[in-house]
Amino acid sequence: MLFRQLEYFVALARERHFARAASSCYVSQPALSEALRKLERELGVPLVRRGHAFEGLTPEGERLVLWARRILADRDALEHEVAALRTGLTGEVRIGVIPAAASTVALLTDPFCVEHPLVRVRLETTLRSLEIVERIRRFELDAGIIYERGVDTGGLTRTPLYTERHVLLAGADLLAGRTGTITWSEALEMPMCLLHKEMRGRQLLDEALAARGLRAAPQVEADSVVALLAHVSTGRWACVVPKPWLRGLPAPAGVRELALADPVVTARIVLVTAAGEPGSVLGSALVRTAGEIDLAATLGDPSDTAPS
Repeated sequence: MLFRQLEYFVALARERHFARAASSCYVSQPALSEALRKLERELGVPLVRRGHAFEGLTPEGERLVLWARRILADRDALEHEVAALRTGLTGEVRIGVIPAAASTVALLTDPFCVEHPLVRVRLETTLRSLEIVERIRRFELDAGIIYERGVDTGGLTRTPLYTERHVLLAGADLLAGRTGTITWSEALEMPMCLLHKEMRGRQLLDEALAARGLRAAPQVEADSVVALLAHVSTGRWACVVPKPWLRGLPAPAGVRELALADPVVTARIVLVTAAGEPGSVLGSALVRTAGEIDLAATLGDPSDTAPS
């Protein structure tokens, strides 16, 4: 059994298409198909359902692809460990990031890159917490920054980063005469744009509001905080965003910020990585960096306020 055969197998499971899998491995389709047939003969079980085109993995293939991913991940970890012994950490660390943390992730990756200048960082910032956790378990990501609540992180290592608190942003005219704090009941009377209901950040808001007998009915929903800020910048809309987001991307000119109360909505953001040894050397290094910096203090962590 060769690593190359396992790489082809994992690529086919990912791409679900022979030609695309071959292209991603920089080999011809016949070469990929022949390598997979040899792997099946060596293992003594069928891995791929074949017809005129790829028809999926067999039940045996679905089980064994998990082992293939694990073996390749361990090989990568071994190579990184050897490289670290020689010259310091090298390679690429893959980090999945929920949209709410897209503007704060640099507070972690910047010091990490300073400490490990030979490591490349690849960020994916449009993923949801559940997808990030699943991809870490499939060894497709080394680490993730997610909401702690609402997703099963069993078998993963969790490192607390900070607690976000949501605030209201609106044009100065909409907030005329208001200062400091606004209640949700008052805020919901404004023309509102919010994240759409499938996103965890929005679900946290809806859960907290439902506990107070309130309901948000925004006219505009989006899957991007940037899109919300663009609407607010017109002066005719209000939106709710995580306070830490504004550190990396300040509110547009002419837009004011008010704290939201009754209820106060907070959510804990954590770094998750695969547990166990040897694990990802790069993921472990990222955890060490997270432990050396104080994101909570930098972002004004409101953890002294009980989450709603």
